[in-house]
Amino acid sequence: MLDDVSAQVILSATAGPLSAGAADAVRALADRAAAVDGVPPLSEQPLLWLSASEAPVVHLHATLGADLVGYAQLDVGTQTSTKAELVVDPEHRRAGVGRALLTRALAETAVVPGRTLRVWAHGDLPAARGFAQELDMAVVRELLQMRVDLTTRPANPPRLPTGVTVRPFEPGRDEEAWRRVNSRAFAYHPEQGRMTSADLRARESEPWFDPAGFLLAERDGILLGSVWTKVHPAGEHGPDPVGEIYVVGVDPDAQGLGLGRALTALGLDHLTARGLGAAILYTGAENTVAVHTYERAGFVRSAVDVMFGSDTPSSPPGVTMGA
Repeated sequence: MLDDVSAQVILSATAGPLSAGAADAVRALADRAAAVDGVPPLSEQPLLWLSASEAPVVHLHATLGADLVGYAQLDVGTQTSTKAELVVDPEHRRAGVGRALLTRALAETAVVPGRTLRVWAHGDLPAARGFAQELDMAVVRELLQMRVDLTTRPANPPRLPTGVTVRPFEPGRDEEAWRRVNSRAFAYHPEQGRMTSADLRARESEPWFDPAGFLLAERDGILLGSVWTKVHPAGEHGPDPVGEIYVVGVDPDAQGLGLGRALTALGLDHLTARGLGAAILYTGAENTVAVHTYERAGFVRSAVDVMFGSDTPSSPPGVTMGA
């Protein structure tokens, strides 16, 4: 715990990709916070956008001397709301750093009249709840993490619709078809539905990407849906590696055939064959149909991320998100 050092903090805002050194400093800051909080403060998309040339973001940096003590990333890709994720160094919390970041985030949001600020809090930590209460910000979204024990999952052979075949994704061939179906499947979704070709290529460049675990369902050569799996290394979600049903998407014209259930089962079969003992997925709490489907497949709720927001934001007091 430090005394108020906000007067000594230098706050800067940049757009466009960060330099390699600046991006590394943000990742190191996030790692320090995760070690203390037990949950990463920044999700996958902001980390990928650190160096992405096409990312619709503003980067906020809080420095104290030569040290990066706070960072916020603002997704300004829509005119209706700014979505923010931020992190404050554990050694500099409750010292005005988070307040400075949030004040600047509100200012950047207000550049577009009527635009509101939304702030993700990963893990729904008590400090984040305190932040929301002080700022009169209500929970506007909940993202559930659900988990299944693959070693005890009952056998559930997938039943593909008549004429549907499944094959692995082929990099360099399937990107545009997949992105088109994904956009249709998630037209309602504020993040997944906005995934661009650059976002997809960025994920293909990640160490975890494995086309063998990215399965496409087709009928007569037309893509109907897909399941994309991911494997997290030991330490990210517990002491052992953990699989993830990363994305399941079905074209609206193919919904109602049971394809989503079949693809989910195929994804879990793939992760089980890799020797993994557990798998997770993320889904919006408001999507009750999906939640019930996953519960029937053996998933249980294991964690939650919350988004706080207010239609009438005010100047933030001295309480910081995740601090």
